[in-house]
Order: sequence, then C-alpha cells, then structure tokens
Amino acid sequence: MVIFLMLYVTFCKIQIDDLRPRTWHFWLQGIRTLLSALMVLIISLVSDFETRIILEGVFICIICPTAAAAPVITEKLGGSIASLTVYTLIANMVTSVIIPLFFPMVEKGADITFSFAFLMILKRVLIVLLLPLCLALLTRRYLPRFAECVKRQKNLAFYMWGFNLSIMMGLTLHYIVIAPVSGSTLVLLLTLPLAVTLLLFGIGKAVGRCYGESISAGQALGQKNTMVGIWLTITFLNPTAAVAPCAYVIWQNLVNSWQLWYKDKYGKLKW
Repeated sequence: MVIFLMLYVTFCKIQIDDLRPRTWHFWLQGIRTLLSALMVLIISLVSDFETRIILEGVFICIICPTAAAAPVITEKLGGSIASLTVYTLIANMVTSVIIPLFFPMVEKGADITFSFAFLMILKRVLIVLLLPLCLALLTRRYLPRFAECVKRQKNLAFYMWGFNLSIMMGLTLHYIVIAPVSGSTLVLLLTLPLAVTLLLFGIGKAVGRCYGESISAGQALGQKNTMVGIWLTITFLNPTAAVAPCAYVIWQNLVNSWQLWYKDKYGKLKW
C-alpha cells in the first residue's frame, strides 16, 4: 500500500510522451542477463555446499528486477522518472523469462515454470506499478488541479519511501539474525553483496553516461527489488542464501543515502 501511494504521487509528475524505451534499457537488460548466466555457470562448477550457498546469494542479487521504489530516488537525484519507469516494466518482463530458465540450473529441485513466474511478476507489476501509473495519468487528464496539488508536495513520496524502508530493514535484520550458517559463510553473504552493489551501480552509470542518463541507469541496474529476491530464494533456492539479498538491501540504501547527501551538499551528482 505504501509503495502504491508513493508511486502514485511520483507518477503524477510524468508526461505521457516521455514513456518510451531508450537504447540503454536494452543494454542493461543484456548485461543483467549475461551476468546472471555467468553466475549459473560458476555455480554449476562448484560442489562445496557452503560455497554454493554464497554463490546463490550473489546470483539472486544480480537477477532481481529493479525496485518499484527506484523512480522516487531517481527523482530526488535529478534523473528521469519516466525513463526509469519504462525500464522497470521491461526489467520485470525479462525477469519473468529468465527466472524459470535459470533457477532449475541453479537448484535441480526448483520446480518453477514459465507460466508461474510470468503470472507472479505480472501480478506484482499490475498492482504495484501499472495501476498507480494509470491512475496518475488519469488524474493529470481529468483532475489537473488535484494533480498540481500533489506535484507541489515535493518530498511526500520520499517520506513514504523512508517509512517503507524502515519496514524492509526490520525484515532484513530478522533474516540475518536467524540465518543458520557458520561465521565465515555469514560474513561472505554479508560482504559480497557490497561488491555486487558497487559493480551494478557502476555498470549502470557507465552505460547511462553514454546516453546522458547516468543517474537513471545507475538506479535502474543498482536499486533492486530485494523483497522479491528474498521470497524467490526462500521458495525455490537454498533459503540460507536469502541473507545475501538481505545484505543488498543495506548496501544499496547506503549508496542511495550517500548519493542523496552528495547531491544535497554539492547540488548535483558528477557521474
């Protein structure tokens, strides 16, 4: 409910003419798919149980789709809400295809079909992303005064994001505390997602810079829907590997917080 309202407020600022695919959208999808396939290959070559858990955690961090809340942070950083919204839709559609393709290769017992993955992703996209987008566009068309009133509340969506983040962090810490793994494995499950976070944000910004959208592209590849990743891991992979996407929640929001601080202090991001 919080994400729905948060996106509705954000989408009231979108011009419908801006909702079109960009070239970098497809570059980033190709990179995400390639990195996921590489992790599947590495996992298939490893037999040690705890090492596989660690690699599965890294894999789920990479394959996760873009967070629905990413447009809120993108707006605060000065990026394009419309461009990231279109990317998020594309990312979720691609995810519905590659999850049933890759998961059985990672865990032989993962019983996930294309239709199940597609309908699962479709349900989330329709309720959390498309419905608030449609309502926002209808509001702009038929209730322009109300839309203008919403647009003037500059930080409303951001405060909603902060509230939602507090809930996510509580769930994240819960999963980390109850994780039944050895100390060294837990350390790797907590620290390797930091490297993945920096890598994905860096690749996204590097690709986006070529098209003048480094902020949007960085958030597109780096800010993940880790709650979906945690659920997928617990349901279809080794549940212990869910510690990695939990850690990713912490690292990605530390990156977001630093970027917001930097922009507030210096006026804009330099990359």
